[in-house]
Amino acid sequence: MNCFLETLKVLGLLVCYLLETLVFLVVPRRKKNVSGEIVLITGAGSGIGRLLSLKFASLGATVVLWDVNQEGLKETSRLARELGTARVHSYICDCSKRQEVYRVADQVKKEVGDVSILVNNAGIVTGKMFMDAPDSLMEKNMEVNTMAHFWTYKAFLPAMMASNHGHLVSIASSAGMTGVCRLSDYCASKFAAVGFAESVDLEMKDLGRTGVKTTIVCPYLINTGMFDGSRTKWPSLLPILEPEYVAEKIITAIRRDQEILLIPRFLYFLLFLKCIMPAKVTVLFAEYFGIFRIMDDFKGRAKED
Repeated sequence: MNCFLETLKVLGLLVCYLLETLVFLVVPRRKKNVSGEIVLITGAGSGIGRLLSLKFASLGATVVLWDVNQEGLKETSRLARELGTARVHSYICDCSKRQEVYRVADQVKKEVGDVSILVNNAGIVTGKMFMDAPDSLMEKNMEVNTMAHFWTYKAFLPAMMASNHGHLVSIASSAGMTGVCRLSDYCASKFAAVGFAESVDLEMKDLGRTGVKTTIVCPYLINTGMFDGSRTKWPSLLPILEPEYVAEKIITAIRRDQEILLIPRFLYFLLFLKCIMPAKVTVLFAEYFGIFRIMDDFKGRAKED
């Protein structure tokens, strides 16, 4: 195909895709049925992971719970069974350890079956200035927030590719789209998680595995305890989000095969400005919206939790 014809084709598809987007703004996409799907959720012992587990269970999915917190897993399992489903399986797994991920993944395949929806939700945060952050914590941050995604994909993606059916979900962060003071290692891990998920999604399309979907979730601060002490300068524009609201948005995005979800919607506007404005303007806006001070009073989740 010559340059002219290829350009004409791209322009035609561009118009179609833009019109499609406008239509779906008025008439939302139909939600797909997840009943009978095998959904594996990392970090399922608390917070967003627990809420997603309960929502998938209520929709008739078989849920596979992974966490390092045994008590948290037991509570999530109990709550899921209270919803009337017996298809709940829990496993203690440290997702930062490659061999442990592979070992427990093999156990899941034998005892439950091939995972068709993978939700990489487990995450940790250091919350210190870069020069004050211990090396060991920064390494752990990258292992949990980024490297774990490599190992879970390696473990479960082959079956999805073979059947051309599946869904890869990355619970990233708005800090995976822009830098934040006192979150340098966290931002690095979330930027990496976003880039990794986008790249594998492109590989699936290139290989013709269009039945394997990807959803990347980038929320602002969520009131789960992980960011306790953090503050937002303009709560009407960038509120600290309630977990139930975020979980419902994530489930809806997955069921509609939405490729990227930013919460709240105001983030779309801010990231658009970042892409087109000079660097000095970006810094000016970062200061105005409180990105410099957001972590000043950070405490994080209590150890006993």
